[in-house]
Amino acid sequence: MKVSRIILAVALISVTVSACKSQYEALLNSNDADAKYEAAFQYFSDGKYSKSAALFESLSVLTNGTERDDTVRYYWGLSNYRFRDYYTAETNFASFIENYPRSPFAPEARFLRLDCLYRSTYRYELDQAPTYKAMRDISEYMLEYPNSTHYDVCQEMMTDLQSRLDTKAFEAARLYYHMEDYRASRVAFRNVLKDNAENIYREEILYYTAMSSYKYARLSVLGKQKERYLIFVDDYLNFIGEYPDSQYRKELDALYKRAQRALGRSAVIDADIDMKEKAFAKERKEMEKAMKQQARKKKAEERRSEN
Repeated sequence: MKVSRIILAVALISVTVSACKSQYEALLNSNDADAKYEAAFQYFSDGKYSKSAALFESLSVLTNGTERDDTVRYYWGLSNYRFRDYYTAETNFASFIENYPRSPFAPEARFLRLDCLYRSTYRYELDQAPTYKAMRDISEYMLEYPNSTHYDVCQEMMTDLQSRLDTKAFEAARLYYHMEDYRASRVAFRNVLKDNAENIYREEILYYTAMSSYKYARLSVLGKQKERYLIFVDDYLNFIGEYPDSQYRKELDALYKRAQRALGRSAVIDADIDMKEKAFAKERKEMEKAMKQQARKKKAEERRSEN
């Protein structure tokens, strides 16, 4: 009996699935625009976006040139978007905007197309051609629609996409550093900032630029070291000029002293340090003396007031 019930249940499920499948296929092949239109929206409401996309696509042939056409084509794109088929959805929305620029759905379609482009980009290690395309189109949208409700979201997209480009450029330059090709790494890091001075890794780039020039000088033949240590000194001064409180400051300060010794300037450095320490000590003594005088003066005033 149990086996018979199981077989019967399976048979009923199979019949139901077949009926649903045949009903959907019948609608898909039907020329009844009203029935197909209603079913497409029902599938969309139920979250069955793959089926609603197929029905809207089929329906677009029947509604072409009618007042329903912009609605059908917009929801065709939206169904693909919800189904996460961003490549097809972007194509849908681009076609929609071109054919129905004044449709009530057009503003949202413009943004959704950009979102499709954004979602179709790759992580920084891969080809960034889609990133450049997305950034170009998003930038144009922001200029054309500065009051759009999606403006802030577009800014976030741009920030994220730019960070990918910054990371890719930074990591590409750092690869030379890890390969110990310090001359090439310094050139590469400088080119990164030449291309984009606002790179999010600017501090690290200036640090690696200085490190590259120092290591290149240290590994050079004696006859070339002086001029190359001078290049490091320039890189060092550029770094501390921008980031005097950087976490890398202590390390670079130590290398700067070594470079100065290599250049025969260690005595000047030590003398400069001694002068600063002496000046600080003198200033501290003067402050202590002034505080003692002020304390004696206050005590004298207190005695006078008691008398």
